Formats: sequence, structure tokens, C-alpha cells
Amino acid sequence: MPLRDYGAASARVARRAVRRPRLGREERLVFVVGCPRSGTTFLAGALGAQPGFVDLGEVTPWKAAIPELYGAAEDETARELRRILERVRTLGLALGLRGVEQTPETAHVLRAALAAYPRALAVHSLRDGRDVVCSLLERGWLSRDRGGTDDAGLAYGPHARFWVEPERREEFERASDARRAAWAWRRYVEAARAAAPERTLELRYERLAGDGDGAADEVAAFLGSDAMALRRAFGSFRDSSIGRWRRELAPEQLADIEAEAGPLLAELGYG
Repeated sequence: MPLRDYGAASARVARRAVRRPRLGREERLVFVVGCPRSGTTFLAGALGAQPGFVDLGEVTPWKAAIPELYGAAEDETARELRRILERVRTLGLALGLRGVEQTPETAHVLRAALAAYPRALAVHSLRDGRDVVCSLLERGWLSRDRGGTDDAGLAYGPHARFWVEPERREEFERASDARRAAWAWRRYVEAARAAAPERTLELRYERLAGDGDGAADEVAAFLGSDAMALRRAFGSFRDSSIGRWRRELAPEQLADIEAEAGPLLAELGYG
């Protein structure tokens, strides 16, 4: 990863950290994980706004490294992830703050990330997979006609990502856009739930709309942070798209989603 990418990531962190400087080295980081379009950005921003915390955003060098680290030995992955994040935290003047890293792909290396920071915790933002499919289709990141790359240089389009099962890579690339999106949701959710349940809190996206105060209290208790501050942050949550799948998905798209992720949807009560 070019040094300029470290510079951009560190500059963003520094802008956020300068308002709340703290001395020392804080090891109680928080990793916000979940499938893209599941509320990770909102959740990390709310956590990072608390006293003593800072939202690190999606750390670009970290995100770019994950596909190559996936499948490597856990201790090797942990060392590299820590090296990347400590460089960004140091350059961003944020070592004394509880950094909140929000790269969704961290779900796939979460055990290693938590091994890199033994005092860290994770929060898994879980959203109805059918609504996630709607949002992913709208963005087009996995769509057959999408080109270009994201900010970490990772290509958009229908090609099989690192998280696709090796024996199903060709199937993934032949699948419909809706099935690929459901595939992504299933794989991210499975990874986040399996990594380290004893150090991970699962938070339903839909709960932020219906019980924001209760959700804030539970998250604050898990992290050992200020519940009232988090209640205020969660109070800004607004989303009219919950249940959008009922309006937007065609029967054939719902059939593809059911074929790929139906058992997990049902297990989680979304079926």
C-alpha cells in the first residue's frame, strides 16, 4: 500500500482525534463489522463520537490488506493488521483514544484482529439480508455491468471475492446480481458470528429504529462506556428503508435470495 494511502487515512483520523486528545496508549479498540450496507458506518460514527473514542473510519491500508491476509496463519495476520493500524493511529495522533475501526471486511479476519488487540471488542451490525440486497443492488458493487475500484483499489463487478467458497467461484460469477448480493450478506454474517462470540456483541440494525435507548444501554454496558452519550448518538438514527425489499424486489430476485441465504434468514428470524 503506497505511503500516500497511509497519509490520507492518518489525516482523516487526525482531524477527528485533534478535538479529543489523550495521552498514553489505548488498547481497548472496537471493531465494527457486518456486511456492507448494514449500518456499520452509522454505528461506528456513533461509537466514535463518545468521550474517549475516535471513529477511525475504514482504514484504507487495512482494508486493502485483508484479501491477501485471508487464509494466512492467524498470528501472521494479527501481526500485520496491528502493524498497519498502529502506523495509522500514530500518524493520526490517536494512540490515546479508543479507536473504532469500521471496515466491513474485518469480519473475515476478526479472530486475528482481536488477537492483535487482546483488550479489543467487536460489535456486529446485523441487518435483514433482503434489505441489504436492495441496497447492494442500488450501489451496484457486485453487479455485472459495474467497473472501477473502491478507495482501497479493490475492483467492483461480478468476479469472485476472497470470501467466496473456492469450489463455488465459477457459480458466483454466473449468478444473478441479487444472488451475488445475498451471497455476500450470508458470508459476512457467517464470518462475523463465528469468529469470537465471547468478544462480539450483535446489534440488529432494525433495533436502532424501534429501541434506540435500549440498544445504546446494551452497547454501552458491553463496551464500558457512557450510556447517555450513546443514547444521544443513537437518537439521530433515521431510516425509512427498513422493509424496502417488500416494495423493490421482484419474485425472481426473492427466489434467488431464498436459494442462497434462506436458511440463515430463517435462523435469524428474517425469513
